[in-house]
Order: sequence, then structure tokens, then C-alpha cells
Amino acid sequence: MSSASPKKIDADQARAHFDTALSDHEQAFEKFFLARFLGLEFEYLPADAADADKETCRVSFEMTDMLRNPQGSLHGGAMAAAMDISMGHLVNKIQGPGATIEMKLQFMRPIMQGRVTCEGRFLKRGRSISFMESRMWDDQGKLAAVATATWKMP
Repeated sequence: MSSASPKKIDADQARAHFDTALSDHEQAFEKFFLARFLGLEFEYLPADAADADKETCRVSFEMTDMLRNPQGSLHGGAMAAAMDISMGHLVNKIQGPGATIEMKLQFMRPIMQGRVTCEGRFLKRGRSISFMESRMWDDQGKLAAVATATWKMP
């Protein structure tokens, strides 16, 4: 992938990617259409002995031309979606399904290419409301965005 914005997306590649996501998706955690379309890979990291509340959901994906904004960097909406998903999947794994009731993002640097990683974690876990954070890094390990969110459990 070049770091320059393409003039046009490769239509055959885009159709193949869409068709793969469409045929492989299920309406389930880790397998729903948007996760498949973004190419998300999931890893759950246990808490360490020193900090029992620090379970983490790591989500990673490859930056593709289909995810670029007109300036050539990873679109903020794609960043927000991946970060929200990292928190939501952790909530589901630890407490069961929940819903984002608010989320704030701070974009710190553009991501131009390579592997993107974000990690969702609890800041404070409650029975009905939890406060969470997700951090996103580029392929050089540089912090690109931070999201904080409030989650509601049924």
C-alpha cells in the first residue's frame, strides 16, 4: 500500500472484499458484517496479578485504500468504529452485551498505512454503567487516537 491517496479505489478488489465480508459474516460478536468488512482480528488479554481489572480487548486490522479519507489517511469514522468495537467486545466478554451511551475521541496523528491496533479496557467497571477507554496505535507504535466512553448494561 502506498502512503499516497489513490485516485480511485480498485473496483474489483473492493467488490471481492465486500463479497468476502458479506459471505463470511454472522450476526454475532467478532463475526458481524462491519467487523468483517474492516478486517478486524480480535485478541483478549487477561488481567495481570497486579491489576485484576485490566482485561483488554485488542483489535487489529490492515489499513486499506477503502478506509482512506480524501486526504489519504485512515478515516476518523473507521477509527471510531474500531475503537468502539474494542470496548464493546470487552464489555460483552466480561459482563454480557452492553450499549455505548456516549463516546469522545481525540485524534492525535493520522494513520497513513500499515497495521492498526487498538485496545479497549475498563477504566471503572460497574453493574449497570461502566467507563471505558480505547487507544489506537499506528504500525510504528505511535499513539494515533484515544477514545473514552460510557457503557450501559441492561
